[in-house]
Amino acid sequence: MNHSKKRQHPAWILIEIVSFIKSLLFIIIFLFILNAGTETGWVVWARYAFWAVVAWALIYIPLKWYSNTYELNEEAIVLHEGVLVKKLRTTTYERIQDHHIQTNFIHKLLGLTTIKLETGTTDDESTLIFEAVSSEEADRILDLVYRKNSNRLDEAKEEEVVEKQIYFRSTQKDNLKAALTSFSFLAIFPLLAAVYSNIDDFFNVEESTKAVFTYFMNHLGLLVPLIIIALLLSFGIGYIQTVIKYGNYEIAGDNQRIYISKGVLNRNTFSIQKSRVQAITIKQSLIKRLLGMAEVKVVSAGQTESSEQEISSLYPFLPKHEAYSLTNELLPDYHIEEEMTHLPKHVLWLRLIRPYYWTIAALIGLFLFKKDWIWLAIGVFVIELILRLLNYKFTSYLQTDAFIQVRNGGLITETFLTKRKNIQQTVSKYSWLQRKFNVATLEFTNRSKPVVITSLPDVPKEVVVEFHEWYKGSANIKRL
Repeated sequence: MNHSKKRQHPAWILIEIVSFIKSLLFIIIFLFILNAGTETGWVVWARYAFWAVVAWALIYIPLKWYSNTYELNEEAIVLHEGVLVKKLRTTTYERIQDHHIQTNFIHKLLGLTTIKLETGTTDDESTLIFEAVSSEEADRILDLVYRKNSNRLDEAKEEEVVEKQIYFRSTQKDNLKAALTSFSFLAIFPLLAAVYSNIDDFFNVEESTKAVFTYFMNHLGLLVPLIIIALLLSFGIGYIQTVIKYGNYEIAGDNQRIYISKGVLNRNTFSIQKSRVQAITIKQSLIKRLLGMAEVKVVSAGQTESSEQEISSLYPFLPKHEAYSLTNELLPDYHIEEEMTHLPKHVLWLRLIRPYYWTIAALIGLFLFKKDWIWLAIGVFVIELILRLLNYKFTSYLQTDAFIQVRNGGLITETFLTKRKNIQQTVSKYSWLQRKFNVATLEFTNRSKPVVITSLPDVPKEVVVEFHEWYKGSANIKRL
């Protein structure tokens, strides 16, 4: 094997410079467009500082590319980092659990990709990132990692390797359903409001806006088709946004891994090792419940907190029965149950007599600043009451020999299913009011980054005792 040090593709310099300019876009607009004719002292000095920072970046970025190298040896990946302060990072292949490949529009033009290797630890350097390598180099790195990964080799000895199978691939019908369900077509309106607000800060357009509004109110025949055109335009933009984000969504798997990929312009691919799966979550908003849809996510021990990890979702717009069926196919050990145990009726009274903090805050705020509107606190109280009723209705749990399933939420419900052996810690809490009703709050944690804490409030004490005894029974079970 060639152990020579390698650098990322030289196009990394261009990508970094473009990213740097994007981060300064607001400053550029403010200093050189909105204040183009201004010669005020602080603006001039701000421009000098801007050009100094740009000059520093144009020197530092190429030096960083030249200084940061990597090598792939027999046992580990070695990263050499730093321009002035050098740092050496060594990560053995067996520590690498999952990978994430991201290919944005610029990467596609240049034939490059970004690859992230997850080690499954919770420290700040748990991820190895190659930001600009060729697709061939990315394939070489992944092939080497998984050939050298001793855990993967051990698994291959114990069971026959099954060829990767595609379980789901999104269609145009799915994209249309996703656009309608996600309400992405409404995103244009707050965007236009923000643009208007920013323009109005520098150019007084309020009078002109009032004149246009008055004109259309006096000519409703023109207003109606204008609204229809605006709605069609916003839906078209929302549909395009949805296709860019969720188009070409594909879920595949073999006997060792789950493979998820999505996106049109920006392509994301994520691999999840099945043996590292800690739990699954099923999330339903009010709209999705009404439409019979559900979103299933996989919680992995190698999962990180970054927003990119939303790719661990098994497509967020599937009909509930299809989502459950897909989960059972990919992870046969995990079976989602619909019949669960609900909280006893006296818990409802406990939840109803607890202090209504939002109502109290609304009363105080309105009394101090807007006494004429103090009646709005009644609306806040009604909303808070409805949320408590919904939360009581949907809170439920199910405990079997090897699994526990917990459901929480009101407008948005979340069901959490995990194995007993994957639970790292259990905690029970009792408030003064809970003791009066003979209930407690049960919490347990699963490995991830950050640690996933699941809470089941207001369950009978005997259930808490039974849960702790059930958990103690897993003391001899090997945890991941």
